[in-house]
Amino acid sequence: MHDTVLAALSLVATVALYYFNKRLYARRARLWLTPLLATPVVLIALVLAAHVPYRDYIADTRWLMWLLGPATIAFALPIYDHRALVRQHWLSISVGVLAAVVTSVFTSVWLARGFGLPVMLQKGLAVRSVTTPFAVDAVRALGGPPDLAAIFVVMTGLTGMAIGEIVLACLPSVRSRLAQGAIFGAAAHGAGTAKARQLGEVQGVVASLVMMIAGLVSVLAAPLIRSVFF
Repeated sequence: MHDTVLAALSLVATVALYYFNKRLYARRARLWLTPLLATPVVLIALVLAAHVPYRDYIADTRWLMWLLGPATIAFALPIYDHRALVRQHWLSISVGVLAAVVTSVFTSVWLARGFGLPVMLQKGLAVRSVTTPFAVDAVRALGGPPDLAAIFVVMTGLTGMAIGEIVLACLPSVRSRLAQGAIFGAAAHGAGTAKARQLGEVQGVVASLVMMIAGLVSVLAAPLIRSVFF
């Protein structure tokens, strides 16, 4: 009975906090109020205060992680509406995705090794620029920790949201809406796509497409990445 009540409370608390956090962010769009940042911080405080073991919390809310898959697939809807744009620029988008995946994996592992981080952290960081559902599958193929990979994904997305526009402002040559969307989608996955949508519809569509293709490429290339780096 106690386990059932704990599971229900964990689930209700997670959903309720995210709902109210999202409404608050809609009224006051501040970085520190971003649902991806504020909600986990409050949840961690509550879990620690209630002395709920991490494994119990994850077990009670695991189906929320499963919902990330359908949520990611939903990004395909606006892509379908702009399929003419995709057909027109398919080559540049494809080349950009491959370059982004190779650059992300190489620089993440190289920097992690430079700082002397353990191999398990290196594997988690290797997929940091891939949206969570793909990152979890990719890191499992690498033999790394899915939980740490998810944390690195969230941190990367938040960073991309925070400094993405600043980086674009420092790159005056990047004026194309296509390029701006690709940058957000490749570097900051779902969070970056949300930010790209604020810049414009085209940026959001391209970011969605790049995010999904990069995730698929990362999962398919995971055995190769493991053989090359680990």
